[in-house]
Amino acid sequence: MNDMDGLDQELQQDESSKESNITNFEEAKKKRRPFHYWTVGGVNHRMKLTADMVTMLENKYHVNILMLVTANDLPPLSVMLTIAQAAINPWEHGTKFETVKAMYDKWVEEGGNQIDFLSKVIIPTMGVSGFFTEDQTETILKNIEQRDALL
Repeated sequence: MNDMDGLDQELQQDESSKESNITNFEEAKKKRRPFHYWTVGGVNHRMKLTADMVTMLENKYHVNILMLVTANDLPPLSVMLTIAQAAINPWEHGTKFETVKAMYDKWVEEGGNQIDFLSKVIIPTMGVSGFFTEDQTETILKNIEQRDALL
């Protein structure tokens, strides 16, 4: 075949040079952590809110759970424990509210407290669940720390 016929050779060279300049968006995009882990008694409990669980929570409280957690006051412990139950249940099937309360009690015996439960368990869980970007999660946690310092 004559080099003067068609553009096959030129197109092939052009394609190979383009391939080296292509950025795969999946590679460039920073991926969210798949779970938050709450360690109680040496056991790591995977936590992430699924759409089904978020819907159940919103139907139960008749409000977006962001409003429950990010309001000016510390959310009631029962609300935070219910959110924890919803975040654990898909990964540890059949987790009962009583079990989550017992886990919380053990966690408190290990040095946890209600404010840390919000900042170290609930907010990071909501972050990996798609409620906030990583930067927003950091900002919220800094605000909680500043509020803690005033208490």
